[in-house]
Amino acid sequence: MVTYDLTKTPIVNVVDDIIANASKAGASDIHFDPREDFLMVRIRVDGDLQDYTTIPKIYERNLITRIKLIANMNITESRLPQDGSIKGTIKGINLETRVSTLPTNEGEKCVIRILDYTRSLEGIESLGFNDDNFKKLKKMIAEPNGIILITGATGSGKSTTVYSILQVLNKKETNIITVEDPIEMNLEGLNQVQVNSEIGLDFATVLRSILRQDPNVILIGEIRDSETAKIAVRASITGHLVLSTIHTNNSLSTIERLLDMNVERYLLSSALSGIISQKLAKMVCPHCHIKEETTPYQKKVFKMALGKDVNEIYNANPKGCDKCNNGYHGRIAIQEVLMINDEIRNALNEEDLEKEDLNRLVYTSDVITMLQDGLLKVLDGSTSFDEIYRIIDVDDDLDIYAKIRGITYDENKPVEEKKEETKVEEQKNDDDEVL
Repeated sequence: MVTYDLTKTPIVNVVDDIIANASKAGASDIHFDPREDFLMVRIRVDGDLQDYTTIPKIYERNLITRIKLIANMNITESRLPQDGSIKGTIKGINLETRVSTLPTNEGEKCVIRILDYTRSLEGIESLGFNDDNFKKLKKMIAEPNGIILITGATGSGKSTTVYSILQVLNKKETNIITVEDPIEMNLEGLNQVQVNSEIGLDFATVLRSILRQDPNVILIGEIRDSETAKIAVRASITGHLVLSTIHTNNSLSTIERLLDMNVERYLLSSALSGIISQKLAKMVCPHCHIKEETTPYQKKVFKMALGKDVNEIYNANPKGCDKCNNGYHGRIAIQEVLMINDEIRNALNEEDLEKEDLNRLVYTSDVITMLQDGLLKVLDGSTSFDEIYRIIDVDDDLDIYAKIRGITYDENKPVEEKKEETKVEEQKNDDDEVL
């Protein structure tokens, strides 16, 4: 915890110091949480919030006002939520942030999102795709039309992936138009439109106009409603490559969500090119990681998901070192890339398609599921099994594998073998009774 002497240090310097230090620590967000007796400042590093400092209650309003000033927000309004941004150099660090305030019963809560574009600017090669997924991604974005969806929860790196793809597509002979809320990164050569719902400039309205602007590639910041989904799908059919994001956990739930949004099946099956689902896992520190023997449960997971016998894996050192936080440093994307094939297209046209049938089609295709990708990254020492278990519902995935492959989840034996064993056991019991 950092301590500030507010009697000697101006609020201006304190705010600059908090933002600069958070950026140096690799934080993605800074939280200013009002409490009854003080203002708690926390920073999110590698996905986890850490206490940074406390500010006495009497200085709370001054500090929040200072943040609002530099974020171009209304300092006289404290009863309504507000959004703003900070762009410029703070203590020699070139920063771009998004700022949000929210009135609470203890005062105004403020969150500063630090936008880090370094990974996006490095290109799609730096996003951690395994070789098979990378080939599928390049094939999808090479198509002249279709819709590619990037899915995941808030803060799962969707924007980084989207902007990395856009940089590949950004060529002088290509007209790229984006509609975003908000515009997170200004890219040279793109026509970027900021949504403004207050004046009726929503995603659907902008999309209708975009289609008259002769675009090659369209980016829709997020598919939030049925109307936007339908327009996006129709745009992809009429010869445009459409990129968008949607808040779902994996490929299967993405397809279900689009169908729930009343997108016509025949349009979806024709338009959908692929789905990239991702989550972020903390990376094991390479300087202090430890090697451990796998537990029986871990062995079973590796065997069922990858078909491999794994006896040792790297794990985070809970003691950590001076280069990490409790054994972790940085984050890596765990991805699932589903490229829609003819079999899945045909299935999507069937009105009576059951979820289990769709599961079988996806999991028996050449897709590398998120669980498999995560386990492969455990094997190469990038992350830990505990992290994969934290972000992925491992047991649910194993249950699906068991049903599709005809193996029992508990004993990892083929169902037919299990039936045969049961018959032998029953016969043995009958013989014993006769004797």
